[in-house]
Amino acid sequence: MNRPALGRLALLLCLVLPAAATAADYRVLQDQSTLGFTAAFQGAPFQGSFAQWHAAIRYDAAHVRSSKFDVTVDTTSATTGDADRDSALPGADFFNATKYPQAHYVSTDIIQAGDHLIAHGNLTLRGETHPLSLTVTFTPQPGGTTLMDVSGTLKRLDYGVGGGEYADTSVIDNDVTVNAHLVLAPK
Repeated sequence: MNRPALGRLALLLCLVLPAAATAADYRVLQDQSTLGFTAAFQGAPFQGSFAQWHAAIRYDAAHVRSSKFDVTVDTTSATTGDADRDSALPGADFFNATKYPQAHYVSTDIIQAGDHLIAHGNLTLRGETHPLSLTVTFTPQPGGTTLMDVSGTLKRLDYGVGGGEYADTSVIDNDVTVNAHLVLAPK
């Protein structure tokens, strides 16, 4: 390789390598993290969570658009603290977990919006895929971990969640807030 070509290659590497070094893949500290939802039944709010899920997180503060979130949730692991509701959630009227045991969210674009991010992506639940935007904040912590807080609102009926008598939005509100508090460590 001639000297000018070698010089251009060195310059290109100098430009590319710092950008690559700022991106980080994170592992989620599952025992310190939560993934859940808030809904309302007959006007009374209730919270639920998922015990089994996996999140692949890539975050680059310098190049936010190269960040990526990919989350798979085991819908059979939903709990709300109410035995009747918990036994109904995996059933055909709600998650239909026998046919659709997983929900899947993958980001398609992430943008900076002031002090937080907006993750645009698609959620697949019960075989239905719809766009879902999430508000995301990253907060570095002493000791090298990072907190990732997420929230967004979906329309449950878009996904067929709460069919039959439960399709009535005066019984169960159509808006469901998804939320997560993740403790991340670099891989």
